Amino acid sequence: MLQQIYPQVFHNFRYELNKDMQIAAAHFIPHEAAGKCANTHGHTYFVNITVAGDELDESGFLINFQQLKKIVHGKLDHTLINDHTDLFSNTRAEDFPTTEVVARKIAEIVQEHLDTMPNRPTCVQVFVRESPTSYVVYRPKAGNR
Repeated sequence: MLQQIYPQVFHNFRYELNKDMQIAAAHFIPHEAAGKCANTHGHTYFVNITVAGDELDESGFLINFQQLKKIVHGKLDHTLINDHTDLFSNTRAEDFPTTEVVARKIAEIVQEHLDTMPNRPTCVQVFVRESPTSYVVYRPKAGNR
């Protein structure tokens, strides 16, 4: 795994954890303005998820790293992202599987899981690197957490 420094999100929580993972997946952007990206192609996405909170769970975790990997990597790795119609749309631009939307959807998947936990941690940032020269950072607005 490439060691990398990520943009830092500022928050007032006591704890912060970061989970890195690689996701090998294909996608296409179903719009004529996407150029070559309208064709099916693949990436090895480098993903960093930042979770923060004030309380630990009964095991002493903010969240178990394995849980994060299962809910994100387990869902998206080695898939055609466009096939996840519960997350992405091939008809609505705000849900096309661009890197921006992939980052937002990962944050939503993670937060949905975090909302079930008694210690109520928060996903404060998702970083998705699509290529060595291109990445997106998604940070949910405080009122949307």
